[in-house]
This record gives sequence, C-alpha cells and structure tokens, in this order.
Amino acid sequence: MDAVIVTGAAGPLGHAVVTEFLGAGRPVVALGRPGARLDALAEQDGVHAVAVDLSSRGAVQAAFAEIDALPATSDALVGLAGGFAPGALADVDEKQLDSMWRSNFESVLWTAQAAAPRFAERGGGSIVTVSSRPALTGPGPVAYTVSKAAVVRLTTLLANELRPQRIRVNAVLPSIIDTPANRAWMSSEQVARAVAPEAIAKVIAFLCGPDAAPISGAAIPVYGDA
Repeated sequence: MDAVIVTGAAGPLGHAVVTEFLGAGRPVVALGRPGARLDALAEQDGVHAVAVDLSSRGAVQAAFAEIDALPATSDALVGLAGGFAPGALADVDEKQLDSMWRSNFESVLWTAQAAAPRFAERGGGSIVTVSSRPALTGPGPVAYTVSKAAVVRLTTLLANELRPQRIRVNAVLPSIIDTPANRAWMSSEQVARAVAPEAIAKVIAFLCGPDAAPISGAAIPVYGDA
C-alpha cells in the first residue's frame, strides 16, 4: 500500500496516528526534528524516519527528494508538526510570533508545496492539516491562535487550488488532547473530558482513505467533550 507522510510523528498524537496507519497495513514516512524520539520511531517496522527542519523550504524539498528514492510511493500527507506558546496580546514579541508562525504555519505550507505535485503525478491524494479549536472560536493565546487560524485558511485555499489534480485537503481541529504534557496541568474533570489521541487518529485516517473521497476543504472539529 502507499505510504503516508506524517510530520510531527514523534509526538503523542503522532504516535497514535502512526500506530493507526501501521495497523491498517500502510507504511509511514515520519518527518520531524532529529533526536532520540524520532530515532525510536524509526525502529518500528514499516516506519522510515527523515530528520528535517520543517520550517525551512529548502530542507523540506531535500527531505521529499529522499522520500522519492524510497520503494513505496506516497499519496497522503498528515501535517501534525507544530508548537504551542501561551500569551495574551501584551505577551507577544517577535521571537514568540516567529516561532509560532514557523512551527505551525510554515511547516504545513512547505510540506504541502512539496507533496502536491508528487501526488498530482500519481493521480491524486489527500492532505490533512491540524489546526485547533481557538482558531475558529473562543479565547486563545494570540500568536498560537493566529498561526493556527492561518492553517485553516490555507487548507481551504489548497482544497480549491488542488481539486483539479484530485488532491483533497482537510483540517482537523482538536481542543484539549489527553497527553502526558496536558495531564500535568489538567484537573481530573478536564482529563475525563479530553479527547484521546487514538480517537483523533481514526478521524485523520478516515480523511486519508477512499471513503472520504467526497470531502475536501472541511475544518472538522474533534473537540469531544473538551
């Protein structure tokens, strides 16, 4: 089966997404920062890891050239990579804004730019981006929320642009995900309401599969009760 390219695969949601695709018999190409977590992921059967700075257009292009040399072709990209920074208006500075923009928006833009022509050559494919609930509604940290809102708009733009190439582009929007890092600050009530990474992974896998063929340009809430 065709491989799925997953950015940010070494994180908690990434692990769930990788497990979901491997369980369906689909190999995974994991893109992310170099380090022990990416190395550990690469030890799994069916996973090929590529260390890359996803905020660098040149580095992403080089990573996709490496992917081109792999035996398996790819028809799906899942953009999980991103970061979070708290902060109201008064807290935003150039460093924080640049960090959020590069990790949350540019990582999606450059990987989609690299993947789209390759998917088009193979007759189509699917791109799934990850935004967040504050990108659409309610309060949120300014720099983080603005960068995630840009991901939603990029998703709808690409859905329109790439439709003639039979490439579908959709976003999922989590609220609070049940991860170890989040459990460190959540109350027991919040933990009970948080959404399991595995549940979100199933939605992402569906969007990459043939049953989601009619869906493109959607911003799908995966809030659960959070």
